[in-house]
Amino acid sequence: MSETTMPVTVVVMGVCGTGKSTVGRELAARLKTPYADADDYHPEANVAKMRRSIALTDTDREPWLERLRHLLEQHLADGSGLVLACSALRECYRESLQPTNGPLRFIFLQGDRELLRERVAARHDHYMPPSLVDSQLATLEVPSPKEALWCNVADSPAEIVDQSFKYLGDLANG
Repeated sequence: MSETTMPVTVVVMGVCGTGKSTVGRELAARLKTPYADADDYHPEANVAKMRRSIALTDTDREPWLERLRHLLEQHLADGSGLVLACSALRECYRESLQPTNGPLRFIFLQGDRELLRERVAARHDHYMPPSLVDSQLATLEVPSPKEALWCNVADSPAEIVDQSFKYLGDLANG
């Protein structure tokens, strides 16, 4: 992918603790594209539920996903593109995110359950408790390798960004 390639819309996805925010920010900087974290778009009621270790329902997620789709569409319309860090755990959630005005790419971050729980437990600035790792893993519908680039979170964020950058370039050129 060259520095002059048209901006893309990308969702860096996976369960909590996979490094979506870190990878998303670094990938956005590399692509010279805006970055957004889906967690910042949750209604307060959703955040309150998660703080109490209550898993969200599809009904809870529906307006949040719609808001995110509109955000992606807005960035496509203005030509800026967007890298969005978002769990996008189920296929129907990924379909809900699909903009009507352009393509959406997925980078799937995956890792060992214990590593993910350790990472979430080590965070002090986030509302997601380690107890929700298991609920997210149970909800996760793994995208096929045709639907998303799979990246192992045991790799460094820089390695994952390199893999993602190459993947996005290969899609643009092929």
